[in-house]
Amino acid sequence: MGHEAAVASMTGGMAPSPAPFAGSDRLHPDGRPRGAFRDSLRTVPNARNALTVVGSVLFPVAVVVAAVAATHPASWVAAFLLMPIAQNRLFILHHEAAHRVLFSGRRINDLVGINLIGWLTFGTGGHGYRIGHIHHHRDEFGPKEPDFGLYARYPITTASMRRKHRRDLTGVSAFRIVRPRFQRLGETRHRRLTYWFLAGQALVLAAFWGAGHPWLYLLLWVLPWATLYQGLNRIRAIAEHGGMTRSADRRRTTHHVHQSLVARLVMVPFSVGYHLAHHADMTVPYRNLPRLHEALVDDGYLGDLEWPTYRSLWKALRSAETVAA
Repeated sequence: MGHEAAVASMTGGMAPSPAPFAGSDRLHPDGRPRGAFRDSLRTVPNARNALTVVGSVLFPVAVVVAAVAATHPASWVAAFLLMPIAQNRLFILHHEAAHRVLFSGRRINDLVGINLIGWLTFGTGGHGYRIGHIHHHRDEFGPKEPDFGLYARYPITTASMRRKHRRDLTGVSAFRIVRPRFQRLGETRHRRLTYWFLAGQALVLAAFWGAGHPWLYLLLWVLPWATLYQGLNRIRAIAEHGGMTRSADRRRTTHHVHQSLVARLVMVPFSVGYHLAHHADMTVPYRNLPRLHEALVDDGYLGDLEWPTYRSLWKALRSAETVAA
């Protein structure tokens, strides 16, 4: 099947058909900010972001320390539930660095967000994610879209959604992510990236070992990532693009969902939930995305396309039986 045929047959099941937007003093017709408004949005608050990075790195450390200190079985359960949230926060900062807006200086941005955070959180510390992610932004659902299969075919049946969640929560999805790292080891570049991946995890293991609890590396780092984090990542990702389609109009490629406090704390930290605003201009740092979103609403670009809750969107994403009826 050619790519155009795949787009036509596998996407767009939930894509709206919004009215044309003529633009405004602050926005281009495609939603991009313009002029002085654009310039004000692109300022990176380095000092505040540095504090955010420190806090996000210390979060998983604090989870482990608290669990060890408490020694109560409930503390291990709480730690297991909190760790995917901590890992998700680190990944979102890695995402911010991939856009070169975590810090204004490229060297410190890449060192902290790509080489360190991206390396320790089950990555290689290289620019592979950035390259694929830029393709995602330049042409959502295009021929170089790295996550086409993740977003396609929605809405699906409830049974199909349950199968996806079961694969996430039982480690199947994580295995499929990790398995390619150990394939094609005869290729020098691929072997080097695999060694870097293993070195990063060895460093995390060494930290647990140095604290006197090496077994917690599996219980409170690997297992949360291989199970709950995979489920969390899926529900966030499909809420961003599930059921949408390839289009020059970002309103047809990307959902926007009302941002509640609980959602921001658990699933969409650092304003990543303002995803339509993020796709309207991927060079806007996360702290300024709410301002861009407010302009998209006030100037008439977004219209009535906002989903009231994530729950309502997820219900629509698994509504294929209802649609078929």
